[in-house]
Amino acid sequence: MTQNKVLVLHGPNLNLLGSRQPDIYGSETLEDINNALYEKAAMRGWDITCRQSNHEGELIDLVHAARLDGTSAIIINPAAYTHTSVAILDALNAFEGKVIEVHLSNVHKRETFRHHSYVSLRADGVIAGLGSQGYLAALDALDAAANA
Repeated sequence: MTQNKVLVLHGPNLNLLGSRQPDIYGSETLEDINNALYEKAAMRGWDITCRQSNHEGELIDLVHAARLDGTSAIIINPAAYTHTSVAILDALNAFEGKVIEVHLSNVHKRETFRHHSYVSLRADGVIAGLGSQGYLAALDALDAAANA
């Protein structure tokens, strides 16, 4: 496992950021978020890969690949799959590195069904409600853990 290799996974509908419900998700695009992550990772010497999929199976395949390619951590915003996907939980349970769950909005201030997360059962940390800064905070937390 490479200590500084991170996979960032964005779940369904996050490809619509910037135009989808900006009152909830903000005006930044997914490209803006990824660019900020790439920039911060480069400054810290981290190898980071960002992927988005609207398909549960593809997200699972990416987690499976991370088990074998030296990835040390996954930052994941499973979006709506947070509340429904035991399959993503099972894939993450098979991953031996760190897992940080990120949500742009504060899911606890939203509809009741959003209050439950299957992914949280595996996550080493959860960040919600900080907008795109949550992704950067997750990278900061991984950096601090690696340098502890």
